[in-house]
Amino acid sequence: MDANKKQRVGNWIIFILYLMILFYFLFFAEMLGRGEISGEYRYNLIPFKEISRFWKYQDTVGFEVMFLNIFGNILAFVPFGFFVSRLSKKGGNLFFGTLMGLELSLLVELCQLIFRIGSFDVDDILLNTLGAFFGYLIHWCLRKMKQKPMSRKKG
Repeated sequence: MDANKKQRVGNWIIFILYLMILFYFLFFAEMLGRGEISGEYRYNLIPFKEISRFWKYQDTVGFEVMFLNIFGNILAFVPFGFFVSRLSKKGGNLFFGTLMGLELSLLVELCQLIFRIGSFDVDDILLNTLGAFFGYLIHWCLRKMKQKPMSRKKG
């Protein structure tokens, strides 16, 4: 097996492990309240409502809760955007990587709505999609750095 094939297989293995961990935290992590199914289900269909609420009341809910809700949703999908772009033919593109992040996030939120695990939140879709976008940008930057020949000063 040549080096490129080994690297591609390694990337797929890491991507699948990442997806397994992501789905665990999104659907089963008790520390995030995923094991609880309550009679009353909460959802948010108004963009930026929960983001602004967590930001505004961070002194009340705590910095960690605010950070986890806002930045955790972004950070959780950065690897997705990175690996989707890395594993797609010809390095993917910005639209493809971001669209895949949007689709996965929408699928997750719909599953949470149907199975009443967590809560459906349009803000989570926005933040997750932003994370996939950043993941693509990281992949793009690394690819450009790899393609750029290193110039050395002679002297």
